[in-house]
Amino acid sequence: MNRTDFHRGRRLRRTPSIRSLVRETRLAPGQLLLPLFVTEGKGVREAVESMPGVERTSTDGLVSDALEARELGVGGVLLFGVPSPSSKDERGTGAWADKGIVQRAVAEIKDRAPDFLV
Repeated sequence: MNRTDFHRGRRLRRTPSIRSLVRETRLAPGQLLLPLFVTEGKGVREAVESMPGVERTSTDGLVSDALEARELGVGGVLLFGVPSPSSKDERGTGAWADKGIVQRAVAEIKDRAPDFLV
């Protein structure tokens, strides 16, 4: 592209106040969801090998993680369930079972923080 064919209007970047008004993207913790991985058991906290820094947690630890995220201003949590091998089947019925791992985790978080997005 020829330099004369391209014009960057600098009038919108003249002062910090104007720049803040025309800024395109603003990202805040309240706009984010924290993915959490819940698994069966008590006191379980194990690394997810394929995702460094990510852990599978039992519901007791997961609730404290969710509450900590809420205190930090995170907008909500997104839960991924890891059912026990004995409850897995071909149809994935644990995904909609009343006592499924994700359903229990949602209930426990909502008991402690009813207004938090889960």
